[in-house]
Amino acid sequence: MTAVTDTDVAGRVNNEKFTAAQVRVNREAVDSNTRRGGDIRVTLSPKTVRSCSGFGGILKLAPGDFITEHYHPYSEEFIHVVEGELEMILNGEPIALGANDSLMVPIGVRHRLVNVGTSEAHVVFHLSPLAPRPELGHVDTEEAQRPELANPDVGGHP
Repeated sequence: MTAVTDTDVAGRVNNEKFTAAQVRVNREAVDSNTRRGGDIRVTLSPKTVRSCSGFGGILKLAPGDFITEHYHPYSEEFIHVVEGELEMILNGEPIALGANDSLMVPIGVRHRLVNVGTSEAHVVFHLSPLAPRPELGHVDTEEAQRPELANPDVGGHP
């Protein structure tokens, strides 16, 4: 197998040239957001890699912690559980999730994620398409755990 270099994967994002170094983002390079609960890191977004179709990242959720209920009026959300035991509540209906389970949250569906296990849960998520403006991307249906904090800054359409 041959190693991939930046020049091997050079291409275009939004019609601008980019290199592999400009589209790779480490979890530790982005700010943690705990507004709705957990440790949410938006790693791939219009802000970080100039994406134009969606954004995604990594969530860590301690035992008993939860992400407050909200919905996305413009985006589907794709969840993949890497580790842990979770319960996703979709429009009031609970769904058990464990390691290697994936779930799609349809546009407009209220959802709340709870770590029902005894160890930290690790989740990968992606939302697409982008809302017309970042502030339209999430609608809270219960008070955020830390309402004084800002929503994650994913960037967005100019």
